[in-house]
Amino acid sequence: MNKVTIKDIAKESGVSTATVSRVLSNTGYASDEIKERVRKVARSLNYQPNAIARSLKIDRTNTIGVIIPDISNPYFMRISRGIEDTLQNENYYLLFVSGDENQKKERKMLRVLMEKRVDAIVLATSGGNDELINQINNSGVPIVLIDRKLQNDTGEIDSVVENNLEGAYQLTKQLIQQGHTNIGVINGSLKVSTGMERYIGYQKAMDEYCLGIESELIFNGNFIEDDGVKAITNFYKLDRKPTAILSFNNTMTFGAIIQLRKMGLTIPKDIVVASYGETEAAQLLESPSILHVKQLPYEIGVKVGKILIDRLINNIKGPTNQIFNPIIDISE
Repeated sequence: MNKVTIKDIAKESGVSTATVSRVLSNTGYASDEIKERVRKVARSLNYQPNAIARSLKIDRTNTIGVIIPDISNPYFMRISRGIEDTLQNENYYLLFVSGDENQKKERKMLRVLMEKRVDAIVLATSGGNDELINQINNSGVPIVLIDRKLQNDTGEIDSVVENNLEGAYQLTKQLIQQGHTNIGVINGSLKVSTGMERYIGYQKAMDEYCLGIESELIFNGNFIEDDGVKAITNFYKLDRKPTAILSFNNTMTFGAIIQLRKMGLTIPKDIVVASYGETEAAQLLESPSILHVKQLPYEIGVKVGKILIDRLINNIKGPTNQIFNPIIDISE
């Protein structure tokens, strides 16, 4: 069966296509009798508006593209919920895609979203696409960076991020003050701002206490669960095993906890765990006491949503660069 068009409705109603268009879009004048006749025919024919054609006409799709590196990470999902809740009354909707911590895939997803004519893009970049990101933003499609900044950040693009260096510094400092000097570090990717800033924060605390950094106690990962598993496996092959684990995101922490439990180790009796970000796995432990940086993903999402409203509805120019300061907490 062919798709019903406004021409079909016009023919059945005995009016012009222009009149049908005015009635269905609630623009321009039509008598109450004509409005009722056109709408009745549209219902009887099961007419479905052509969203693509309409978006081309008004140059707006009311969609926001969201590219995140790990679509399964609760942190990014809470950010997305904050964005969605803020935008829902403005009739904007989110399209989710995953960059998978992969530069090429992220570039492809950026182009796909542009082809879909999204009105704006929210991006937690995996790195390496600065030029394309700047091109898109300069073309009139606003980009809001979340969690991560560009490698060559100039502050000219809207961003909502955390003070990663300070958070990692405070987290490391807490471990040192508890008496830990042999700390196993699970890094995220140093190619993205979060990974590099958190590692620099760790270095700052170690330098402040005149503690040397041993390369065998540094595991360079990519913010995925398997990194936590591999890091623990590697650390426990060492003659001098760490007394504390410092993991630089919640997903890697989850992997580390799983592996520690498989090895029959108890947290914090046998080993202390500190995490940049909370992990839900801690709630399953009898006495977790996991030191962590408490993140505020929902609040970040709300701020992103407000920036998008400013850019898309209020026509307020940016950039806005919001930094959330860290809160150190203990999972009990």
